Amino acid sequence: MLKIGVLGAGHLGKIHLRLLQQSDKYELVGFYDPNQENAEKVSKEFGYKHFSTIATLIHAVDVIDIVTPTLSHYKCAKVAIKSGKHVFIEKPISNTVEEAEEIIALAAAYNVKGQVGHVERFNPAFIATKNMIENPMFIETHRLAEFNPRGTDVPVVLDLMIHDIDAILSVVKSKVKNINASGVSVISDTPDIANARIEFENGCVANLTASRISMKNMRKSRFFQKDAYISVDFLEKKCEVVKMKDAPEVPGDFDMILQNAEGVKKQIYFSNPDVEQNNAILDELESFADAIINDTEPVVTLEQATEALRVAYQIIDCFKK
Repeated sequence: MLKIGVLGAGHLGKIHLRLLQQSDKYELVGFYDPNQENAEKVSKEFGYKHFSTIATLIHAVDVIDIVTPTLSHYKCAKVAIKSGKHVFIEKPISNTVEEAEEIIALAAAYNVKGQVGHVERFNPAFIATKNMIENPMFIETHRLAEFNPRGTDVPVVLDLMIHDIDAILSVVKSKVKNINASGVSVISDTPDIANARIEFENGCVANLTASRISMKNMRKSRFFQKDAYISVDFLEKKCEVVKMKDAPEVPGDFDMILQNAEGVKKQIYFSNPDVEQNNAILDELESFADAIINDTEPVVTLEQATEALRVAYQIIDCFKK
């Protein structure tokens, strides 16, 4: 079992602590939180060992799980990596692309592994459909959330939209060619609602919408490709696949047939892939343990997370224009 320590015992940090305590792949050594009052409360309530400094925690473990505010990701990762420890970093990887690139360089120099918490890659609905998403040419995503003051220290693009940016980059095997975007600040100093259009070199277009002042929560993505439409509901953990194939010469009574102006007939059929329910956060943490133990590439690499951050900042730059 890998010895692991958690930096940050806020809302998400407590979830990580609880899951790591349950894990068969990690031995939870303890945590560090700069807020002494919160640290003592968490330690007393749940029994996790509280370390008084970051250095003493890092010294006691093999892996550091960074669940601190984004502004401190780089500083925490730098200290851990330079101590020869593997790092799991909550998304986004860091506050700037420059910091992210330095984290990549440090991990290579000190020969440690890093993974970033883009948890939607482990969403069971996305896992169930990912192998069916082949060369999508149009993608539409909606990620709407009811207002929560916890995320408003960063633009909605870094808070919410980055989940969809990462998922899209993982299935579109092409470089970004052009980005157009607009954002509106309603209640925060940074945009609370954003829309972005990403054009890829292979002709694929992705249209992304994110809002953190919605009346209801929604996390849906739709992928359109030749002869198929794939819908993924990340919130409800459901998916739907609609496919088309050449119609049989003698259709059955219940076959759904479409005919275009040229007389070409296609049969439509629906499939609902099996969605195996999971705990996505536990799965992402344990997949990192597997990558370390087996010396394989993590599911969400530091480089992939940096690319998602780069695209996010290109979107934010569009707001300024």
